Amino acid sequence: MFERGHFINGRETPGISGRYSEIMDPTKGVAQGRVALASIDEVDAAVASAVAAFPSWSSVNPQRRARVMFKFKDLLEKDMENLARLISAEHGKVLADARGDVQRGLEVIEFACGIPHLQKGEYTESAGTGIDVYSMRQPLGVGVGITPFNFPAMIPMWMFGVAIACGNTFICKPSERDPSAPLRLAELLLEAGAPEGVLNVLNGDKEAVEALIAHRDVSAVSFVGSSDIAQSIYSACAARGKRVQAFGGAKNHLIVLPDADLENAANQLIGGAFGSAGERCMATPVAVPVGDDTAEKLIDLLKPRIEKLKIGHPFDDDSDVGPLVSRQHLDRVRGYIDMGVREGADLVVDGREMKLQGHEDGYYLGGSLFDRVTPDMTSYKDEIFGPVLQVVRAPDFETAVRLPSEHQYGNGVAIFTRNGAAAREFAARVNVGMVGVNIPIPVPLSFYSFGGWKRSGFGDTNQHGSEGVRFWTKMKTVTQRWPNDVMESSYAMPIMD
Repeated sequence: MFERGHFINGRETPGISGRYSEIMDPTKGVAQGRVALASIDEVDAAVASAVAAFPSWSSVNPQRRARVMFKFKDLLEKDMENLARLISAEHGKVLADARGDVQRGLEVIEFACGIPHLQKGEYTESAGTGIDVYSMRQPLGVGVGITPFNFPAMIPMWMFGVAIACGNTFICKPSERDPSAPLRLAELLLEAGAPEGVLNVLNGDKEAVEALIAHRDVSAVSFVGSSDIAQSIYSACAARGKRVQAFGGAKNHLIVLPDADLENAANQLIGGAFGSAGERCMATPVAVPVGDDTAEKLIDLLKPRIEKLKIGHPFDDDSDVGPLVSRQHLDRVRGYIDMGVREGADLVVDGREMKLQGHEDGYYLGGSLFDRVTPDMTSYKDEIFGPVLQVVRAPDFETAVRLPSEHQYGNGVAIFTRNGAAAREFAARVNVGMVGVNIPIPVPLSFYSFGGWKRSGFGDTNQHGSEGVRFWTKMKTVTQRWPNDVMESSYAMPIMD
């Protein structure tokens, strides 16, 4: 049994609250360690550390901040395998997927290395007679990131990489289910040259989250999690005048037109729906074949692929899918499969009874496939967040556009087709924030921005890319004149002639 504490002011510190949460081994269903849950005093200590570090860090020129990011990137690449194993051991995702978790976070660090250019303002000479106008982007202060269990490396780096590069200091409150990777990231950033207090990691539960949101010295909050909590955090931060972005759940659709390469579509659906056991906000848990003929052919291709999925230990290189993250989540996903059956959907592949030999108490679940799911079913309306693929048949293109557009979530959507005109029209019309064309998981690259619509995202700016720089900075505009002579008073509104 191991124990994890916090990372405050440049060092890992044990918890003092006396409260702990178990860190489970999802392959065995037993505790492998415990993590301290922060008290209010520890929240105050983390914020105080970040506040103390802000004046000097924000005054470091952007070239030097970029050099820290370059060094951090180098250390991440060298520590990739260690980080991946930490993630797999606590989350349960297979090693290949865990490496991808680190890699997609590392790409945002690469983007943040360009902060000298990204944080530049604008300048207009002689905007008026003898008047110059320029703008500058300045850091906000102390930022907080509240991150989910499913990407314990990527999402923290999406948040703190840009925030810290912009000159802010940061407190990461990761999921208590898999806290080891964020703590390791803090160690590596310190080794890369970031001063003590620039990045703090505070483990905790609702008590810590509420204290961070309410803290007067916290300037901005970024959150990823369920939609109900995202909306609550958005409202709480907005009421306190804090800048906030809060990303929630998803129910991403993959549209398959009759002209699509169905073999390719089936292969991509399998990876999109069942990778990481479906525990991704950008998973593709809904397939929408257009026309019954397309649906029948697609089902025939999907069924044997799902039945052949290799469910296994995350450290086994032959495993396609590992266990779910917890017993509670396993029971929840099974409950949604039961619900789909009760609601009248056709259960083509049933993964509920899957057991891995030697790991019978692990949180394993086989892949499940539903056909003839309808939009009125609760199992369709809700985010299942597990290895369950639902097929909703659409009679025509218009229905295929309408289904994701009218769903409560609007994170991602994909369309598979050989018809460029149809793909272009779909991308323009669909009411969803991120669109893939013949790509099942349309997560934008780091120099673009990530964010969903409707109940998938609350706030006005997205993560990373130029939107991330805007979120973690505030604009200051200076209008200046250096007159040669004393000027007379004027009571008219100044104009720039």
